[in-house]
Amino acid sequence: MQNSFYREIINDHNLRPAHKREVPGANVEKRGVNPSCGDDITLQLRLEDGKIVDGGFVGDGCAISQASADIMLDLIIGKTQEEAERLSEIFRRMITGKVTDEEIEQMEEAGALIDVSHMPARVKCAVLGWHTLDAIAQGE
Repeated sequence: MQNSFYREIINDHNLRPAHKREVPGANVEKRGVNPSCGDDITLQLRLEDGKIVDGGFVGDGCAISQASADIMLDLIIGKTQEEAERLSEIFRRMITGKVTDEEIEQMEEAGALIDVSHMPARVKCAVLGWHTLDAIAQGE
């Protein structure tokens, strides 16, 4: 059951991404690349007073990288930068299997990506958007 839910979430966000677009007025932009499989995204955010008011991404990659970036944006838009950083940290621990049930609940739809933790070759795909978000937060 969990596996079909995972596939449904990935397919929906890959085929009909809500945030795969240029962001008008974006004031932060960062490119993320996964050289091992060719995933390549540019994450754009519009920040106002420490809050993520809009976000999007452009680029190409596998279904997991594209869906994960879209799901991430669903989760972080409307949150403060600090909240987004905390969610990113939870996501990275979730992918490595080191997360509590309560933390998975905080991840909302992103929690479906916990199944990636059982697919080591796909972990880099799933975390690309999140690593790009971390790079923004760290000013890289």
